[in-house]
Amino acid sequence: MTEAPIDDPAQDAPEVGRPKDRAAGMPAVASSLRFVGSQAGVRRGLPLLRAINQVGGFDCPGCAWPEPGHRHPAEFCENGAKAVAEEATRLTVGPEFFAAHSMDELSGRSGYWLGQQGRLTHPMHLAEGASHYTPVTWDEAFALIAEELASLDAPDGAAFYTSGRTGNEAAFLYQLFARRFGTNNLPDCSNMCHESSGAALSETIGIGKGSVALEDLWAADLVIVAGQNPGTNHPRMLTALEKAKRAGAKIVTVNPLPEAGMRRFKNPQAARGLAGPGTELTDLFLQIRVGGDLALFSVLGRLLLRAGAIDRDFIERYTHGFDALAAHHAAGDDAAAMADAERRTGLSAVEIERLLAMISASEKTVVCWAMGLTQHRHAVPTIREIVNLLLLRGDIGKPGAGVCPVRGHSNVQGDRTMGIWERMPDRFLDALGTEFDFAPPRDPGHDTVDTIRAMRDGRVGVFFAMGGNFVAATPDTEATEAAMRRCRLTVHVSTKLNRSHVVTGARALILPALGRTDVDLQASGEQFVTVEDSMGVVHASSGKVPPLGEQMRSEVAIVCGLARAVLGDDDGVPWEDFTADYDLIRDRIERVVPGFEDYNARAREAGGFALPHAPRDERAFPTATGKANFTVNPVTSPEAGEGRLLLQTLRSHDQFNTTIYGLDDRYRGIRHGRRVVLVHPEDAAELGLADGAYCDLVSEWKGTERRAPHFKVVHYPTARGCAAAYYPETNVLVPLDSVAETSNTPTSKSIVVRFEADSGPAAD
Repeated sequence: MTEAPIDDPAQDAPEVGRPKDRAAGMPAVASSLRFVGSQAGVRRGLPLLRAINQVGGFDCPGCAWPEPGHRHPAEFCENGAKAVAEEATRLTVGPEFFAAHSMDELSGRSGYWLGQQGRLTHPMHLAEGASHYTPVTWDEAFALIAEELASLDAPDGAAFYTSGRTGNEAAFLYQLFARRFGTNNLPDCSNMCHESSGAALSETIGIGKGSVALEDLWAADLVIVAGQNPGTNHPRMLTALEKAKRAGAKIVTVNPLPEAGMRRFKNPQAARGLAGPGTELTDLFLQIRVGGDLALFSVLGRLLLRAGAIDRDFIERYTHGFDALAAHHAAGDDAAAMADAERRTGLSAVEIERLLAMISASEKTVVCWAMGLTQHRHAVPTIREIVNLLLLRGDIGKPGAGVCPVRGHSNVQGDRTMGIWERMPDRFLDALGTEFDFAPPRDPGHDTVDTIRAMRDGRVGVFFAMGGNFVAATPDTEATEAAMRRCRLTVHVSTKLNRSHVVTGARALILPALGRTDVDLQASGEQFVTVEDSMGVVHASSGKVPPLGEQMRSEVAIVCGLARAVLGDDDGVPWEDFTADYDLIRDRIERVVPGFEDYNARAREAGGFALPHAPRDERAFPTATGKANFTVNPVTSPEAGEGRLLLQTLRSHDQFNTTIYGLDDRYRGIRHGRRVVLVHPEDAAELGLADGAYCDLVSEWKGTERRAPHFKVVHYPTARGCAAAYYPETNVLVPLDSVAETSNTPTSKSIVVRFEADSGPAAD
């Protein structure tokens, strides 16, 4: 074991300075190099930076932003460099570490401390009632899983979770194994983020993915970025926005918080970004109230109809439901509708009309969004209204225009394409059954929220996670942890230690996996995997550094070993052959999943290949009506009530999903801590919250309360009536049963909270 040079900080005494008004530039370069040097070392880390997101290299394990055709030698962002450095660290966590640290001790450590200890190198087993994890062989681990699965009353007593990091090949085999075992219980991280996007887009345009390519963003006249913070969550998107801006595009930012990246971008790939003033990106900043986006896009559609600023030819040829939408907007008084929009959004009529003028003047509009829109009860209607707006203008299926949901985790979109979904359509299941000569189960399985409920109720007794940090990522932390502890067995395929490894079932396994940066050597030679980016382009990813331990296995090898142990050697699927040669897996994917014709050859092409997208490519809409569907969506928005605020959870700049790289949020002026709550000074004054004071956050929902203790109040220019704080620390406040209509996504962006006297620090 290599000891990690880090103590577990208190994380309850953050320092607060002035927020930044620009992003990237030399500070981002310096931060990247410093982090890579401290984690991976210069000799190991710098060659990886030259290979990240390059042809012949590996795909960044962070976000799913696509690569341009002509790539910069440094085709990565600060957070991408941190993700690579974390994975390529020289530190290891093996049997000696677990012998030295009991479960009681590890349970008291923060998620940050756990993640900083290094790469997992050996399969580890926590026996029932044991105080320590102990090493176990791979065969013993698989036999233990097989034993527990065989003891279930029915296959639906197991759930198989997937993180977005899993490559296409492993994801395809994983869902095949689960369905051959007999269940569609395939929850994944998309259930918690962009499920609302998929639900709305599938209904309205017939495919649950974005309709734009990177080139469309560059060619747009207008780009609306709503409910998204690219500067921290998808930093390479800023380069694309800069290119669009320099080509003449206007950019509108719709967000409850001013974010440095959308104000001014200092491109670290260009001299003007390193030494010059950078590029001012946002032409219009609309500081919307949390959850007000449905009201905004609805009133914009109403005003476009009133002005006749619509594409009637497109509407008549390609859409369905226009008359119902027009009748809906014809009812009532325009002044009353505008007044209602002002109240729900916190925006003025002048601001809304300015955006309306920009939309009316634009021939090509792209709307981008992320979890600021998808994690509300009314998230699906909000995205339907975005589609309504674009359909009114004819802005789907033409260059420079369309919908752009920006995925937050590399290959989360590819996993869904490969069949990781609890409700895959019959056409996919038919093809899968034909290819592998079996009858896949047809009943819908559990998504993420329903999996937690099923574990809580004793209906799921075995939980298997392919990557991720389920306990930290999910809502209602206390309920989730209690549900996990009710399981007979919990299994986590992981690269690094996290909170989910210390909140376990009666028995637990940790299975160490190769990461994106690791060389994957199998019987037929060195292997590569493929991933799908946020815009539907599939490309290869090849690791570049030797694994730190001989016991670490690829995700493909882990799935195949599991399948052989559970299903038996006479299962009929050549699992061992798949482990030896990933080309054989891609041959099978080609015959099951549309769009993957000649998969092996095209995966080896520089830059990969784009999957077909009928609305984008042909203005063909595979919906129930055969056309793009307008929808009628009653306007609603969350209400906090007197003495309460609407809290949204968000990431710090030193963070990717639940992975905490450090304790700073440079752009927001926060250092050395995470337990902060950002509150507008006027709201704070009304609530008696002094700047720098500590308080407890208490969420209220249907007569129930949840508490997150000891948060430092930071006076910050948020939208009035709103507050913000980091997750996963505030996931405890999100009720398990407070979910988006249709998508069942947790409502992490509209939590009603009140503030109470500080009850003192709590363990993270």
